[in-house]
Amino acid sequence: MSIQIKDKVALVTGGNRGIGKTIVEELLTEGAAKVYLAVRDIESTNDLVSRYGDRVQPVHIDVANGDTVKAAASIANDVNIVVNNAGVLEVAQPLDEHAEDAFKRELNINALGLIRIAQAFVPVIEKNSVNNGVEGETKGAIVQLNSVASIKNFAALTTYSASKAASYSITQGLKETLAQKDIAVLSVHPGPIATDMASKAGMDGLGEPPQVVAKAIVDGLKNGTFHVFPDNMAKEFEAGYASYATNVIEPVMVED
Repeated sequence: MSIQIKDKVALVTGGNRGIGKTIVEELLTEGAAKVYLAVRDIESTNDLVSRYGDRVQPVHIDVANGDTVKAAASIANDVNIVVNNAGVLEVAQPLDEHAEDAFKRELNINALGLIRIAQAFVPVIEKNSVNNGVEGETKGAIVQLNSVASIKNFAALTTYSASKAASYSITQGLKETLAQKDIAVLSVHPGPIATDMASKAGMDGLGEPPQVVAKAIVDGLKNGTFHVFPDNMAKEFEAGYASYATNVIEPVMVED
C-alpha cells in the first residue's frame, strides 16, 4: 500500500535532530503540507521553525508518557502520516548489573512507546483518511524506526537489541491490524547511522549519513513496501533475510 507525501500532514517523533530531523526535511522537500515536530524540548526545534515557518509545528511529546502522547494527538489532529523515530539506546550486556534497568527503560520507550503512539494516532489517521481517488494509494501510514538489531542481537547492545526485537514484533502486528483500515505500516531497519546514538554505541566513523534513512523512508512510502533497509550494512542484512521476510513475515497468515 503506497501513499503520496505531497500535501499530506505528517508527525515525526524526535524530529529535532539526527535521523528525525532529516526525515522532517525530506518530507517537506517532497511536498508535505505540514510536519509536526514531536519532541520533549520545544526550544530544540527553533532552528527548524526559523527555516520552515508555519510548514512545521512543534508539539510536546514524550513517548514514555502516555498522557503527553494523547495530548499531542489532540493537537496534531490533522495528520495522515506518523513517523515514530524516538528511541533510546543503553550499552548493556546481559550480565551487566545495570542490564535490567537498561532493558526496562529501552522497552518502555522503544516498544511500549510504539503502542502508545499507535493507540493515540490511528484514530486520527482514520479520521483524516483521504486517498484522493488514486487507485492503490492507502489512506495513511505509520512508520516505525526499528534497527538491524531488531533482527540480530549484538552482545554489547543486548538490551537494546531485545527492545527493538519487541518493537519489530509490534510493528508486524500493526501491519496486519491496520491493513484492514487501509493504513500502511513501514518497518525501517537501519544499520549504524552517523548520529549521537551511534557514537554512544561506540560506532563513531562507521555510520552513513542520516539522509540515507530519510530518503529510504520516502521511497518506502511511495512504493508501498513494509521492510525498509536503507544503508549498506542494512542491505547486507536484507540479502540474507529476504526469503524469510517475504515468505513468513510479510504474508497475512490465514487460519484454516
